[in-house]
Amino acid sequence: MIIFRLIGESVRFAFDALRQNKMRTILSLLAITIGIFTIIAVFSAVDSFRAKLQSSVDKLGTNTLYIQKWPWAFGGNYPWWKYVNRPQPSERDFDALRARLEYADGITYQMSTNNRTIKYRSSSVEGANVDAVSQDFDKTWNFELEDGRYFTQLESDNGSPVCLLGAEIATGLFGGDEPIGKQVSVLGRRLTVIGIFKKEGEDMLGTSLDNNVTIPINFAKGVLDVQSDRYDPQITVRGSAKVSLEEVESELHGLMRSIRRIKPGEEDNFALNKTTILSNQLNKLFDMVNIAGWIIGGFSILVGGFSIANIMFVSVKERTNIIGIQKSLGAKRYFILLQFIFESISLCILGGILGLVLVYILTKIISAVADFDIVLGFNNIALGIGISVIIGTISGFWPAYAASRLDPVEAIRS
Repeated sequence: MIIFRLIGESVRFAFDALRQNKMRTILSLLAITIGIFTIIAVFSAVDSFRAKLQSSVDKLGTNTLYIQKWPWAFGGNYPWWKYVNRPQPSERDFDALRARLEYADGITYQMSTNNRTIKYRSSSVEGANVDAVSQDFDKTWNFELEDGRYFTQLESDNGSPVCLLGAEIATGLFGGDEPIGKQVSVLGRRLTVIGIFKKEGEDMLGTSLDNNVTIPINFAKGVLDVQSDRYDPQITVRGSAKVSLEEVESELHGLMRSIRRIKPGEEDNFALNKTTILSNQLNKLFDMVNIAGWIIGGFSILVGGFSIANIMFVSVKERTNIIGIQKSLGAKRYFILLQFIFESISLCILGGILGLVLVYILTKIISAVADFDIVLGFNNIALGIGISVIIGTISGFWPAYAASRLDPVEAIRS
């Protein structure tokens, strides 16, 4: 009960100081407010970007491997000259892997061509991506169908003129009409629409299927050179859920070296890419941004800490005679100490709450203007309040300690 009474009295003193010396207190809290605003704004933005990017990475599959010509890498020292003469993944590689892989739930051979125009009667959609895929695409890629169905095995094997449309393309071509069974022009050929992908929204890594047309790879062979470097052919392997990614990668690496007859000691002429490469690079990038946020906001919080310490010394000076009366009536040193520490914490929490309110307003403005949702999560709210409590405790300790050591007689005389 004493602690609760102390907290209540300290909060009352804090608001009295704010009411009686509004300008002084506001200026003292300004640095705390700016510091909390900077740190929490950076962390909220980073968390939102990280979540959006991670959702894009998750679409690629946490247990999925990509056999490609070029390895995924970041930084300025990319040895492109080592990879430029590598062969592209071929149908021969795909057929051999499909026959010998044991730790895979699905394997797909696919290629892509961009900036194509899709037509239906007088309507057209420009800038579409066309993906030519083998039958197991639905096993190696995470997607849902809004309407219709996926390719049958017979349609894939025969290269039937059928296709799946992304939500944006379906809307652009048909509006509110039923698209299933209609024929659209893709790559100069007429294809029957058999399915519509569920709308996924904007994607930061370009993995959204909203603007894609998916066709059987055997149909694409009659229209395009599917093994050309222009179309970036690749083999996608979804590992079995019963084994680890490392086991799948080890099996796949050994099989590819065997299929391409690479001698022991020779370098691989293929790349095995996986989503953990992207995740690790994203973590490094966002860790650096977090450090920058701490540094920038830390200076403001440091200044704010000195400001709060200064206002608490002034508060002790103004209430010296009250402290003397409290001590003469039997108040212990810890009572005086905690009273001023709680007052300092209350002031800092007030500054922290103002900073969080500013962050919340900023997130709403950005969401409305830029159509990108930045979420002020509970963890960042707790972090802002926690930093405020820590700064309040540190800033208020020395003034509170000085107040608790005052001689009651001398204090009453002041």
